[in-house]
Amino acid sequence: MSGDIISLYRARLAAEKGKIIKDWGGKLRVALAYPNAYRLGMSNLGFQIVYRLLNDRPDVVAERFFLPEGPEMSLYLRSQKPLLSLESQKPLYQFDLLAFSLSFENDYPHILTILEMGKIPLLQEDRPDAWPLVMAGGITTFLNPEPLAPFMDFFLLGEAEENLVPLLALLVDTRPREEDKTALMRGVMGQVKGLYIPSFYTPAYAEDGTLAAFTPQVAGAAETISVPKVNEAVFAGTTVSTSMVTTPHVEFGERTLIELGRGCGRSCRFCAAGYVYRPPRSHSESHLRACMEIQMQRCSRLGLLSAAVSDTPGIEDLTSGILARGHTFSVSSLRADTLTRRLLMNLKASGQRTVAVAPEAGSERLRRVINKHLTQEQILTTVRTIAECGDFTLRLYLLMGLPTETEADIQEMVDLIKIIKHHMIKASSPRGTMGRITLSVNCFVPKPFTPFQWFPLEAMESLKQKQKRLRTSLRKTGGIRINTDIPKWAYVQTLLSMGDRRVSRILVKLHEWGGDWRRALRYSDVNPDFFVYRPKGLEERLPWDFMDHGVSKGHLLHERDRALRAEESEPCHVGSCFRCGACKPDMPHKGGYQGAA
Repeated sequence: MSGDIISLYRARLAAEKGKIIKDWGGKLRVALAYPNAYRLGMSNLGFQIVYRLLNDRPDVVAERFFLPEGPEMSLYLRSQKPLLSLESQKPLYQFDLLAFSLSFENDYPHILTILEMGKIPLLQEDRPDAWPLVMAGGITTFLNPEPLAPFMDFFLLGEAEENLVPLLALLVDTRPREEDKTALMRGVMGQVKGLYIPSFYTPAYAEDGTLAAFTPQVAGAAETISVPKVNEAVFAGTTVSTSMVTTPHVEFGERTLIELGRGCGRSCRFCAAGYVYRPPRSHSESHLRACMEIQMQRCSRLGLLSAAVSDTPGIEDLTSGILARGHTFSVSSLRADTLTRRLLMNLKASGQRTVAVAPEAGSERLRRVINKHLTQEQILTTVRTIAECGDFTLRLYLLMGLPTETEADIQEMVDLIKIIKHHMIKASSPRGTMGRITLSVNCFVPKPFTPFQWFPLEAMESLKQKQKRLRTSLRKTGGIRINTDIPKWAYVQTLLSMGDRRVSRILVKLHEWGGDWRRALRYSDVNPDFFVYRPKGLEERLPWDFMDHGVSKGHLLHERDRALRAEESEPCHVGSCFRCGACKPDMPHKGGYQGAA
């Protein structure tokens, strides 16, 4: 059976271009794990960036691990063999460091599966001197690491380009001489930015269940951990991040992914990435063009990634240059108010058949609540332009259950979709086409470090009723496909996003009961509704308050208040606006709101 797994992995490797195979001799051995399937992990640019950073060091060997699926999982279950690495097919427990790269909270249960399959005890306290060290990084960890705290030796919070290399240097120097992991952690504490060691901190809870205190238990452990980011000047001068491994066996196929920029200055109040990646940073057009020239020598298809590709300076010229070389491209997301006719024609020439825009909310009032900066007229103008440029399918991203949402807002969502359909038909009629619309309607999930972090999830039954109303109202409107998420999974994501260290006990029960969420939630000694349905007090200590992203809590409160008044605020003006504090890192962030809105 293990031979079948090895054959499978060798075939997978043979299809890859850009993989790194290293000899183990004298090197720090890092197991880089993505807690989901190979096809998803290798489509994740952040995972690929970390894979490159690790293997750029000659004294480090990094090999990949993924969650087995389908026949691969069956092979493991039948053979009872430990989880093997992709590159050398060595067992997980032989590595010095196990590093999880996390992008989505719903992958948390898979972490426990990987630990068990790797023959590693789940809880940090059960493996005091056993190796490997277990760590996690990625955006969900610097939103709220606490639900995973009991499973990790440490977290590396922040952007990997800033702190991963210093950590590796310390581990390479220390690991051969230090077998006591607690002593090792004491030694590196304070020497690496964004290093958080959960076992060095103790939470205490008030009678009402809220977090009363979060206290360092080890001398030198900081009360507040600053989350490092690559600053604008360094980001502008660094090499553009790209994927290094391509393979036909992934979601994005054989294409190179290119990061156009990081963060977003639009200041949508529900969007965690828009806050924790502040200030937004972008590469220059010349840097991007040079990067694209290099990547087109190794791959004929490029995937352009950023929070809003259409906001990228020079994007029309850049995409025209790709087409002029006989190559193609795809884009991750677009802004309705910056999507131009020329960019649309380039998308059409590149073979893209779906254009996605995100009104998020149906009513003008609710778009002001979320600070979307998008009017109905701008939406309709963009829809007409899309329909005139080609026979695109229009994908609309919408949120349901947003703070202050009413039945009237749901009706306005229905009305907006019907109006959009009308304008598509009218604009595309000269070509004899009708226009197709796909709706992706997701439940709003509150996220840490946003102005909406104090709001709860809307009740699941209410969300189900709203979804039913939307489907019923659009049933007779042809050419519209509706995809809605499942409120149960929005509940789970909220629990994992907003929970504290006690939520780890639910994850353990879930793992013991084979992934049965209903049973784990019902029989846990922790009340999940406390984290999901309870509005947070404005003076309450939140589980993630020990982290500092540079954005003041006073600013988030101010934006929350403006949301309740349905008032928009300005987008980021990087370098000339000091409202939130992110552009002034030497400013104390514990005080109130800085500057005028």
